[in-house]
Amino acid sequence: MNVLIVGGTGFLGSALARRLLQRGHKVSLLSRRPSAPRATPPIYHWDPTRDEFDANALQGADGVVNLAGQDLAEGRWTAARKRALVTSRVDATRYLVGRLREREPKPRVLVSASAVGIYGNRGEEVLTEESAPGTGFLADLCRDWEEAALEARAAGTRVIVTRFGVVLDSGGGMLRRILPIFRLGLGGPLGNGRQWLSWVTLLDLVQVVEMALEREDATPPINVVAPAPARSRDFARTLGRVLGRPALLPAPAPALRLVFGEMADDALLSSACVSPKRLTSLGYRFAFEDLERALRNALRA
Repeated sequence: MNVLIVGGTGFLGSALARRLLQRGHKVSLLSRRPSAPRATPPIYHWDPTRDEFDANALQGADGVVNLAGQDLAEGRWTAARKRALVTSRVDATRYLVGRLREREPKPRVLVSASAVGIYGNRGEEVLTEESAPGTGFLADLCRDWEEAALEARAAGTRVIVTRFGVVLDSGGGMLRRILPIFRLGLGGPLGNGRQWLSWVTLLDLVQVVEMALEREDATPPINVVAPAPARSRDFARTLGRVLGRPALLPAPAPALRLVFGEMADDALLSSACVSPKRLTSLGYRFAFEDLERALRNALRA
């Protein structure tokens, strides 16, 4: 398959590109970087905010994977920051879909990223793909992001929305951010530590995206999470054990709210016990279902 990865030079996109190339697919990347068609894989430029799009990126593309979006955890959610997050996800996806609909022949499939943040703070409720969206900025952002991607179906493109959990890999995401603290023995649970954290390894994530590209029977949305979510306190203890460090110092909820504002309640203290029901029905076999094994793999420990 000829696959275009939007946001392909980032943490997830780079890993996905390596996986697809190893599996014999042809890969090209769409990035805000200047075009470099002779690179390996080739890089094509776009900037939705400036209406810039290298049409050569879609030449021969059978499938498109949309991973574009600014890092949710990079800075306090001020009004300006929230506008930037909406622009980089919802508006950028809508712009991409518009370009796809103009193209002939159109790509057969679009796999577009979302997040389990769509479910909001749901306490002990077990969440499947049939569960309703939650409330709050992050849930609203994910819902609008998904709706923008699904507009591509009007042109006959199969669309798969993938709701990612916390991705475990030392090369990026949450784990890379918290590792320095935990390696100093200063890590611990967030708040009371009872909230559920739904996670997935980077290997499983890229394998699921590849499956979504290839499987005609895959239908959206798909929860991309391991079948064994962990409470925040258990995640902290397990990470501490893998690192050989204590992980007993909690980060109190009031302090998190003081530092992170709205993001504390919407993301850091939010509880989402998410089930990969659709992946199970598709017969997907996870490379890592046990948290400790997953963390040891992620840290090469």
